[in-house]
Amino acid sequence: MNQTITIGQAPAMVDDALGAPPVRATGLRVDFKDQPGVIAGLDWTLAAGQVVGLLGRNGAGKTTLLETLLGLREPQAGEVRLFGQSALTPDDALRERLGYVPQHAALFEDFVVGDLLRYFRSFYPRWSDAKVDGLMSRWDIPRDRRISKLSQGQQQRLSIVRALAHEPDLLVLDEPVASLDPAGRRDFLRELVDQVIDRGTTVVFSTHILSDLERVAFNIAFLSRGRIALQAPQDVLSDEVRLLAGPAARLQATVDAFSGQVLSRRELGDQARWLARFPDGRLPQGDATLRCEALNLEDLFLELTQ
Repeated sequence: MNQTITIGQAPAMVDDALGAPPVRATGLRVDFKDQPGVIAGLDWTLAAGQVVGLLGRNGAGKTTLLETLLGLREPQAGEVRLFGQSALTPDDALRERLGYVPQHAALFEDFVVGDLLRYFRSFYPRWSDAKVDGLMSRWDIPRDRRISKLSQGQQQRLSIVRALAHEPDLLVLDEPVASLDPAGRRDFLRELVDQVIDRGTTVVFSTHILSDLERVAFNIAFLSRGRIALQAPQDVLSDEVRLLAGPAARLQATVDAFSGQVLSRRELGDQARWLARFPDGRLPQGDATLRCEALNLEDLFLELTQ
């Protein structure tokens, strides 16, 4: 399906003096030479303080979307506005409000760690030495070592420290824990939650580790066929979304009777599998000809992104 469906999204909030949301993308289209429509007419708005986990299959365009949101990639159509300002022409005040951790740590490998931190500190008036000191100590990153000599996990941690140090209002993370061991992932996720609770930071991050996503992402967004196919809080996904299986006519009658909304369809001969939302709290019950079941996050991901 090409329709964007948002379930239980937080009401619009006043995000800055002008009321502009942290992220508003409208009509985004990104084409690659050999792959048109990587992002295809995407509309997406994030409210202040939302934590959104972005899910999509490999090659679905998650990194492309995150780069486009930050103005690091120019779309063929549409626009992104961050706090009301064009992402492609940010001023210094806007840059100071943004934090970004790319999938592969983009660090100056010839720098010594302490020199790198001092270099970036000069750009950010809100840089927090206390936050840096605490993270560097807890994550055991030596300040006197050349970055090229750090392990991949240490470089990833350092990239996260750099992104959190100036206490951004919008934090974008692309597979931020891919190089971390389980203990490192827990520490990072705890820090991320604290950042949101303490400052109301808006966070969007992609990850393929669903258990991590379930710990911290209050909203889940599914990227499929170049668009956000569904976004909803985790509890809403659990309470309102069901997989229906049975004859197509029976599924249609059930959806109609319970005021459901079909999210995806698969027809298998005279049998069908539909993913449907029942937003008013009334849920159908399965019987001999109808299967009705709740899905965990992994199964829901597979159904939505097939």
